[in-house]
Formats: sequence, C-alpha cells, structure tokens
Amino acid sequence: MGAESADRDANRALRARFDEVYGQYQRLRSGLDELQTRLAELRVTERSDDGQVTAVVGARGELISVEVAPSVFHDRDARALSRKITDTVLRASASAVTATRELVSGFLPPGSPSVEFLRTHDFGALLGRADAVLSRGE
Repeated sequence: MGAESADRDANRALRARFDEVYGQYQRLRSGLDELQTRLAELRVTERSDDGQVTAVVGARGELISVEVAPSVFHDRDARALSRKITDTVLRASASAVTATRELVSGFLPPGSPSVEFLRTHDFGALLGRADAVLSRGE
C-alpha cells in the first residue's frame, strides 16, 4: 500500500468520524430547544407522609411552592411542622434531580460523559474525558 493510498484511507476514516460526531452534534442541537422548554416546565411534587405538607420544586430543585393543610394547626407544634416542611422539600428536590437527569439523558448520546456527570457529579471524570479528547485532537 502506497503512502497516497494510506493518506486516502486515513482521510476517509477522519471524514467518517467527523460525520458521526457532527451528526450527534446536530441531533443534540436540534433537541436543545425542546430540552430547555421541558426543563423550564418540569415540576416535581412531594407530600409529607401524613399528607399535611405539599412541596413543588422545579428542575434544579428550586422551591416553587409549599402548601400546608389546615389540619397542621391543630397540633400547634411549630418545630414538628418545620421539620415536616424541610423533609418534604428535600425529598422533592432529590426527586427533581432524578427527573432532570432522566430528561437530559434522553437528549444526549448513550455513554456520554455528560450523562455520567449528571449521575455521579464527578467533575474529575468529566474533565478527564475532556482532557483525553483534547489530547487526541477529537
């Protein structure tokens, strides 16, 4: 095999790799508007075990609303009510993280380091992947 033939094969392989990566990018880009809309609209609702407290949070776990049933005022235990509200909001926030991860992962290629980061929150793995890509010139 001559050098010219090897160059042609290498160029063909590079072009195929570029087309694959560009195709993934186009699919991701085309879904970005939908993803942004769905994340903005995402609401997660959790209720306390006794149903007296309801918390609604958004995609980032940010508190949108807290509703308290009138029956909580019969107890007149402010500390217990505070704990109940806090626990319910924390559960809602944790559920929002899961819902957001599932939503976002549907828009990213399988095995994407971004999906792994959403799962593990391991910056090292995310940056390690970026460093590896840069060093290989991908």
